[in-house]
Amino acid sequence: MTDKADRVLVKLGGSLVTDKASDEPRVDVPTVERLAAELVAATPRPTVLVHGAGSFGHRIVERTGIHLGLRDDACLRAMGETQRLQYELDAQVAAVLIDAGLPVMPVQASSMAVMRHGELRSMDVTAVREMVSWGLIPLLYGVPAIDRKQGCAILSGDQIAPRIAAALDIPRVIHATDVDGVYEGDPHQEADARRIDHIHRGNWALVRERLADSHNVDVTGGMGGKIGALLADAREGQVTRIVDGRIPGRLTAALAGEEVGTLISWEEP
Repeated sequence: MTDKADRVLVKLGGSLVTDKASDEPRVDVPTVERLAAELVAATPRPTVLVHGAGSFGHRIVERTGIHLGLRDDACLRAMGETQRLQYELDAQVAAVLIDAGLPVMPVQASSMAVMRHGELRSMDVTAVREMVSWGLIPLLYGVPAIDRKQGCAILSGDQIAPRIAAALDIPRVIHATDVDGVYEGDPHQEADARRIDHIHRGNWALVRERLADSHNVDVTGGMGGKIGALLADAREGQVTRIVDGRIPGRLTAALAGEEVGTLISWEEP
């Protein structure tokens, strides 16, 4: 395993790797190819990669309601079909990354995780740790997982990323999404929305109040509601940076340690 200072986990949002506007699940191949090129050129390269489900997961989950539990045989089949779709998505993403020169190893998180009431309770990372020690880049992704109380819950990439980072002692996490950080408003709708460059224990109360006053609390394409959880992870030593993966070069800059997007840390500047 590389030195701790060089370890970094990169989470690629589902809004980047899939075409959300498509009626059918579809990988955004040009974007994934560009991101793959950035990852290959970056120093350091990612230690672990995680990607979201995007259109391959959200639509079938909303339609079938399996995130609320296994109620009948139809839900059992839907859980399997949802996992199959994630296989399909991950296989396509992995193919692009491998073709670009990255030694990625697809890993099905649901085979090593157990949830309870939608919360991730346990995850065996023994194999993932060994993969990293041999120079592989584990590639995990959001999946439907076994839940001890309701049968099924959705284990998202946003849940997987901090758990893997903590278990492998990875100090930096980069979330590449479709917005360049955390804003006081919705930058998709408000051109003058102000970005918050650094969220930390000293300003979190004020930031939380400003986000609550926003017309769109979930201000970062799926990340806004998770800022408190990311700050809790930061208290344990993780530093997270949220950047817009749609901007060419932004991911490479974040990996290089440049001050782009929004930084979330426990310590104040």
